Amino acid sequence: MFNFTYFRKVYIALLLLITILFVGITGFIFIEDYSLGEAFYMTVITISTVGFNEVRPLSDVGRVFTAFLIIFSFSTFVYAVTSISNYILDGEYKIYFRDLRINKKVNKISGHTIICGYGRNGMQAAVELKAHRRKYIVIEQDKDLNEALREEHDILFIEGDATLDKDLERAGIATATSLITTLPKDADNLFVVLTAREMNPDLLIISRASKDNSDKKLKRAGADNVIMPDKIGGAHMASLVIKPDVIEFMDYVMGQGTSSVNLEEITFENLPDSLKNKSIRELGIRDKSGANIVGFRTRDGEYIINPSPDTIITPLAKIFVLGTLEQIDAFREFATQQNLLDN
Repeated sequence: MFNFTYFRKVYIALLLLITILFVGITGFIFIEDYSLGEAFYMTVITISTVGFNEVRPLSDVGRVFTAFLIIFSFSTFVYAVTSISNYILDGEYKIYFRDLRINKKVNKISGHTIICGYGRNGMQAAVELKAHRRKYIVIEQDKDLNEALREEHDILFIEGDATLDKDLERAGIATATSLITTLPKDADNLFVVLTAREMNPDLLIISRASKDNSDKKLKRAGADNVIMPDKIGGAHMASLVIKPDVIEFMDYVMGQGTSSVNLEEITFENLPDSLKNKSIRELGIRDKSGANIVGFRTRDGEYIINPSPDTIITPLAKIFVLGTLEQIDAFREFATQQNLLDN
């Protein structure tokens, strides 16, 4: 939809320019009895002060009118021309149409993640989601960061305030599957969590926290998980001292160092009907894709490492699959084809 407020300065400049032209043309026609073409020509050379000769000598009243026209129109004419030139030369019109194209994509997206804030944590979250081919939208209100986002042509973003309902709605919170809020203030994150949970009760919400006593408040507000970057960073560095190879291997598996290996969860609901309530052996994930099942979560929330091949995949259960992105995609493709056959 065309945003008229975006070009407000241009509209004002054009309106002033048209008004001056109208006053000048009307005045020369009634005072000097000029034709429309002559009046237009005289008005243009007068307000632009180019100094060409008059169409014909002016009367005394015409000279007074021309003098006042020059006085009141010169600065207005310069302002109008400068405003229009800036929009063209500075490329502001390109920014508008680029944002318009992004907004069209935003309006069509679903099953995505909303990232509130594009600071260091938000930026890293975007990198990880992109590496794992997940759809996401960024909400950021800092103008400098939004300029940086405009340079990243493949990032969907909204210039707005994540604490406002209207901007969450613009980001498609009704059709989103998850939300990550990384705002610098815990109070703002708390407000986002409360609002998002009310607008979409099924949303998976991950929040950042800075203070030790904020994590409990955020969870009570509706956050599924609360991350404290400083605490996690310190613990991670200590673990690299205690057991460096184990931690580096886990980083490798979790995709922090590479996107070639992935640990993915597959829920009971995502399986084709013909594979539900079957054993892990009957799934045949390794035979069909080369990936391995390394973990299992029961419907009661109990985790099992290296589950038995005879373990049955029951409702509300999850399996954890380790493999390359290609192997994970191969199994998903198989599951999709199997689902089509079942239906």
